Amino acid sequence: MSTANPQPLWQPDPARIAQARITAFQAWAAAHHGAPADGGYAALHRWSVDHLDAFWKAVTEWFDIRFSTPYTQVLGARAMPGAQWFPGATLNYAEHALRAAEDRPDEPALLYVDETHEPRPVTWAELRGQVGSLAAELRALGVRPGDRVSGYLPNIPQAVAALLATASVGAVWTSCAPDFGARSVLDRFQQVEPVVLFTVDGYRYGGKEHDRRETVAELRRELPTLRAVVHIPLLGTEAPEGALEWSAVASGDTAPVFEQVPFDHPLWVLYSSGTTGLPKAIVQSQGGILVEHLKQLGLHCDLGPEDRFFWYTSTGWMMWNFLVSGLLTGTTIVLYDGSPGYPDTGAQWKVAERTGATLYGTSAAYVMACRKAGVHPSRDYDISAVKCVATTGSPLPPDGFRWLHDEVGEDLWIASVSGGTDVCSCFAGGVPTLPVYTGELQAPALGTDLQAWDPAGEPLVDEVGELVVTQPMPSMPIRFWNDPDGSRYHDSYFDTYPGVWRHGDWITLTGRGTVIIHGRSDSTLNRQGVRMGSADIYEVVERLPEIKESLVIGIEQPDGGYWMPLFVHLAPGASLDDTLLDKVKRAIREHLSPRHVPDEIIEVPGVPHTLTGKRIEVPVKRLLQGTPLEKAVNPGSIDDLTLLAFYEELARKRG
Repeated sequence: MSTANPQPLWQPDPARIAQARITAFQAWAAAHHGAPADGGYAALHRWSVDHLDAFWKAVTEWFDIRFSTPYTQVLGARAMPGAQWFPGATLNYAEHALRAAEDRPDEPALLYVDETHEPRPVTWAELRGQVGSLAAELRALGVRPGDRVSGYLPNIPQAVAALLATASVGAVWTSCAPDFGARSVLDRFQQVEPVVLFTVDGYRYGGKEHDRRETVAELRRELPTLRAVVHIPLLGTEAPEGALEWSAVASGDTAPVFEQVPFDHPLWVLYSSGTTGLPKAIVQSQGGILVEHLKQLGLHCDLGPEDRFFWYTSTGWMMWNFLVSGLLTGTTIVLYDGSPGYPDTGAQWKVAERTGATLYGTSAAYVMACRKAGVHPSRDYDISAVKCVATTGSPLPPDGFRWLHDEVGEDLWIASVSGGTDVCSCFAGGVPTLPVYTGELQAPALGTDLQAWDPAGEPLVDEVGELVVTQPMPSMPIRFWNDPDGSRYHDSYFDTYPGVWRHGDWITLTGRGTVIIHGRSDSTLNRQGVRMGSADIYEVVERLPEIKESLVIGIEQPDGGYWMPLFVHLAPGASLDDTLLDKVKRAIREHLSPRHVPDEIIEVPGVPHTLTGKRIEVPVKRLLQGTPLEKAVNPGSIDDLTLLAFYEELARKRG
């Protein structure tokens, strides 16, 4: 992979660099904390990982974090796992999320949009009043610090208020989207034993109403620890017997009381996609998320009170938690509850237009779908307010960068970011003061000691290696739920390189300081020693209009051979004839490498995904290696279980 001197696709102009918050932060940190005044972002990043304590102390001062009890040091134990951040300190995440209510009570904190209506604002004062009322109700129900509160909710204002009320009382929030079936939700919530459940009666998606009352009844039966259920009548139905009405618990205007909790007190539980076995219940801390998200949103995303922050997400994905944290920077956050492509593929651009979004985040898959469907955002929508389009979920292919540049705006900052549920943040991604190169992430994030390692643990530059983080980050999990001896946590990240976080992605760190993501290292394609990420294959294959979606698997054979099938889900009207077979093979041979031409190209009825939209490569690989279905995959984590029967049958025939 040549990383010689390509030309940037975009460069921020001098005025933009001067106005960026990260520029002001660097100058201030140089004056007060010994950061380098010169050398731009590269020097600031080097300092942030060489002097972790000074950097994170600077973050807490710059963002004026309110410690009700001061910390004794920034970093106590430095070991991974087990790093201790800001020991002695107490604070409250929700208190910081509602700070803008003090000086901007009548401005919108939230803008709520669904498939049918104009944006509805919820002001800072209204949100603060709802949070105060809910927190008082939770306390009256006996909810104490450390208790779990769950939400089976779409991306609606009530979900934000419930999260913040939970954090206010020091309880632990956890949520699933209502498109998750009962089994998937129970696989998650039963692990953490919630005492309160916030739920809707149903949701609207793709122009249809989806009634969830039976699922809710099943959740209530199967969660014996519940003391209360709060009913939000999104479809207008009556509260079921024994449930509280949302209007009864959230309509007061009580000033919130913020429980002051230790820095490492649990804030929420997120779940890994759980494609094999039960999802991991990942616990992150109030303080760790607070400082990490202020850094990420306030410096890397350059967000402030004048911004409107829209990310297309659901409550079952970490990006929803990240979106809610936009409130920490005083930003108005946009909640869109609906299908990403209804009534047509351009739906998300319409939301950006109607809400005046300044930072719009979406998935790489959506960008590529817009490109394929011939959407013209800047021609068909007034998106002049959008300064940045950010993408995540999977690597944004070079064609996606070019399409955004051509169809959204030549002066558009394109921030492809990569992180994980595990840290609820980004390891690498956007920097407002750096150029953007096609197909590359701009840089590793501040305070993130990101490296690419070979199998022996030696760092690589301009070569593909394992994504590792060699020093602790505040938002790394404090633990997994139901993992008393920490063994599952240890085995998930620290098994390969002792004391070093291995994430499970292949990356290249270029000599220019940019980052290229190649896909998951545990489903990496390795032909004759040449490693390639599956994302590289998808990018080339899915450029062909006949291919709707694809899935590539590399399987080490018992005889030492290697079988690499490519599964293709065809576009309507296309057929897998010799012409198309040749087209696919030629595309891979010419654009990637002759070694990565698949051994077989097989038409499939569809590609299975996790509930958060990721293609499931590893479980399909395990099925094809002969693992029985119930061991290869957790059925509750898959969007369409019937699709797996095809791969299971194929494995049987081959076996």
